Amino acid sequence: MTITAARDHSRATLTRRQDEVLGLSHALHADPELAYEEHRAARRITDLVERAGFDVTRGAYGLPTAFRATAGTGDLVVAICAEYDALPGIGHACGHNVNGSASVAAALALAPLADELGLTVALLGTPAEESGGGKVDMLRAGAFDDVAAAMMVHAAPQDAVGLTTLAISSLSVAYSGVPAHAAAMPHRGVNAADAMMIAQVAIAAHRQQMVPGAVVSGVVTSAGDAANVIPDHATATYDVRAGTSEELAELQARVRACFEAGALATGADLLLETVGNDYADLRQDLAMGRSYQAAAEALGRTVLANDPGLRGGSTDMGNVSHVVPTIHPSIGYDCGDTIMHHPDFTRYGTTPAADRAVLDGGLAMAWTAIDLATDPAQRDRLLARHAARTARN
Repeated sequence: MTITAARDHSRATLTRRQDEVLGLSHALHADPELAYEEHRAARRITDLVERAGFDVTRGAYGLPTAFRATAGTGDLVVAICAEYDALPGIGHACGHNVNGSASVAAALALAPLADELGLTVALLGTPAEESGGGKVDMLRAGAFDDVAAAMMVHAAPQDAVGLTTLAISSLSVAYSGVPAHAAAMPHRGVNAADAMMIAQVAIAAHRQQMVPGAVVSGVVTSAGDAANVIPDHATATYDVRAGTSEELAELQARVRACFEAGALATGADLLLETVGNDYADLRQDLAMGRSYQAAAEALGRTVLANDPGLRGGSTDMGNVSHVVPTIHPSIGYDCGDTIMHHPDFTRYGTTPAADRAVLDGGLAMAWTAIDLATDPAQRDRLLARHAARTARN
């Protein structure tokens, strides 16, 4: 089968199923679920692809809301990662209904061609991207052991390839002190709120010495209950980001020391815990990115080719990219003057432009996989890298 014939076949397949795919996107958007709790979303997706003939494993890799759905038996295994978790309070403000549905669209478009192209299409349901890092859990559990290439698209205000992201670690902070009357016996108290304040000042003072591009952000979630009582508790959540995993490790140590300084200065006890998995920086495969860009532009989209030195937010797809050749382009649609993680972004997630992004993103990924399967140089490179990785392990 020629590349042109394969592309035409995949487009025709997706056209026949576009109502199902867009219905899925709208259903996910209307029924947002948080990290590791995406039971209805996972069921909606797996029911759809199972009806389409995929071999489905639900609750895969020890995660109740993860899944693996495969079509084809070829030696080139391409993983298409589907995200479907939402954000607390603001629903799909990161567009995961678009992301996940585009991945389903790609898998459906490729399935009838898989064996002829020598592909195994592995649609991986990856929960908890927003908090926790389901892809990291799945990596450890072997979900990507047989995978030669991985891909997904992400909702955004514009189309782009090549963007990298920051490595991130999330921290839970809790100080415990001793309560006392703030006027009559303040000397009997240990002020947990002061411990938090000292830590924040220490972090602020350290910003001048942080490696360029590093970001430390946080929010205090409690700091006492009454003005006339010395606070005996203070809690916060913090995100620590840096350009690489190595830089992140250094910054983590310094931020931890800042929180320890608050405890040392006040006498409060400190409980400092890492929340979820650390996310690595995203390293996109340039050759795969070029194939995706050409496919998206063939569909009439304008794609910004980002300098790999430019950085976005953070994603657990970064961890995958350190192991498997990966792309994570953005798929754009009109969202006014807002951007992801803003409540206004949510309301653009089921517009005609967002629906077009679902279909175009899915088809561009399908065409990228067709390129990988039919280009001898690409295919050989990916299979050789997979063989080398398997040998090392």
